[in-house]
Amino acid sequence: MLLKYFYDEKLAQASYLVGCQAAGEAIVIDPARDIEPYVQTAKANGVKIVGVTETHIHADFLSGARELAARLGAVLYLSDEGGPEWRYEYAAEYNHCLVKDGDTFQIGKLTFEVLHTPGHTPEHIALLLTDGGSPANEPIGIFTGDFVFVGDVGRPDLLEKAANVSGSAEELARQMFRSLARFKQLPDYLQVWPGHGAGSACGKAIGAVQSSTVGYEKRTNWALQHEDEQAFVQSLLAGQPEPPTYFAMMKHLNKVGPHLVQQIAPVVQEAASIRTVEAWTRQGVVVDTRPASQFAQKHLPGVLNLPHDKSFSTWAGWLLDYERPIYLLADPQSVPAVLKDLRSIGLDQVAAVMDLAVYDLPCDPPFASYAEITPAQAREQVQAGDLFVLDVRYQKEWEAGAIPGAKHVMLGYLPQRMQELPRDRPILVQCKSGRRSAIAVSLLRANGFSRVQNLDGGFDEWVRQGFPVKREPEAAPGR
Repeated sequence: MLLKYFYDEKLAQASYLVGCQAAGEAIVIDPARDIEPYVQTAKANGVKIVGVTETHIHADFLSGARELAARLGAVLYLSDEGGPEWRYEYAAEYNHCLVKDGDTFQIGKLTFEVLHTPGHTPEHIALLLTDGGSPANEPIGIFTGDFVFVGDVGRPDLLEKAANVSGSAEELARQMFRSLARFKQLPDYLQVWPGHGAGSACGKAIGAVQSSTVGYEKRTNWALQHEDEQAFVQSLLAGQPEPPTYFAMMKHLNKVGPHLVQQIAPVVQEAASIRTVEAWTRQGVVVDTRPASQFAQKHLPGVLNLPHDKSFSTWAGWLLDYERPIYLLADPQSVPAVLKDLRSIGLDQVAAVMDLAVYDLPCDPPFASYAEITPAQAREQVQAGDLFVLDVRYQKEWEAGAIPGAKHVMLGYLPQRMQELPRDRPILVQCKSGRRSAIAVSLLRANGFSRVQNLDGGFDEWVRQGFPVKREPEAAPGR
C-alpha cells in the first residue's frame, strides 16, 4: 500500500493519495484544487489515479475533486447522506458513485468502508481503510476529514454562522455526540488521518501533529471525554473562532462544482504605470503583496496591503469581494504562488498583475505612507482620548483583555462595519502583534480614512510595557 500526505500550510488543509501498488491504482482523498502534486506523485510511484473522494462538502477551500474527474477520468466517490440539499450537483457530469453508511468500494486491493459521521456537516462521511495486500484483514486506519482531528473535533456551527442555516448548530452538535460514540467503538490501534491541522477555522483546538490513533484520541481528545450529551453540546459550541465570510461561497462552489482551472481567464501582465494603478482602484481592488513594513513606507492611495505570507489565503478570503476584479502588485517570481493561493479559495477573477517596479517611478503627488507608533508614544494620547483605538483581534482575544476605551471590530468584519468608525478623529489600530492591524490600516486608508496609525508591537507590547488593561471588556455588538 502507498500512502502520501499533502498539506497546505496557508489553509491548514490535509489531503491524501492512497495507492495499491500491486494493481497500479490510486485514489485521492479531500483533494485541493491544484491537482498537480497528486498527478506528479502518482506518476513517480507508478500508480494511476482512478478515484477521488471527499469526506464532505468543504467550506474552507475549493476542492479538486471535479478537476481530477474532468482531467483524469477519476471516478467520484461522494456522500449520498444528509438529504437532497447536501448532494453534489455536478456529480452527474462524470463517472460517479454515491455512497452511504456501510457501503464499500475498492481501489485495487484496498477496501474503503463508508461511515456516516454527521456533526460537522449533515453529509459528512469517514473512510475505514483495509489493505487487502496485507496478511491482516482488519482496517489499518480511518480518514476522518473534519470529524475527528488530533486533539479536537469538527465544529458544528459553520452552517448556521457562515451559511445561514438557522438552528443547525445545536442539532449538528448532538449528531456529533452520537458520531463520537460510534468512533469510541473502533479499535484503539487504528490510525487516524484527519483533514486539518493547527490553524484551521474548522475547529478550535486542533493539534499540529499530522496523525494520531483512535486509542490516543480516546485518552487525550477533550471531546471524547464527555459522557453527558448536554454538557458536550455546550462545550463544543463555546469558544469557536469567527468563521471566515468566504466559507459560504466555498460551500456553494463545492456543491455546484468549481470552475475548471482551464476555464479561468488568463491574467494580463501590465507595464509599470501609476496611472494604470489609479484606474484599477476605480474598477476593482488592487492588492499589494509586499511585507507590511515596505507598504507602510511607500504605497499608492486606494491600494490594499495583503502580505503574501502564511495568512495570505485566509485574509484574502475574508476581505476580497468575489464579484469584483482583482489587480496585483507583486514580484514576478511570486505571482504563480499568489495566483495559486487565491484560486485555492475560488478567487479566480485576477484581471492583471504589475511588477513592483511601479514604486521606482516618479510620483506626483508623492507616494503615500503611514506611521507606526509605539505603546510608549501612544499611551498619553490614548488615556487623554486623543486617539480612537480600534482593536481588530479575534473575539476570544478581546475578551481576555483589551486597551481601556478601545472599540472592537475583528479584522474580517471591518469592511462591513467601517461606518461605525469616526472620520474626524485620528485612529490607532492594534491587534496582538501589529500584523493584522497593518492590514486593517491599509484597508481603512484605501477607503478614505486618512488619519490612521498602526500600534507597533500591538497589544502584546502594550502589556509588556505594563500599561493599563481592561480584563473583562463587554462583548462586542453584532458579530
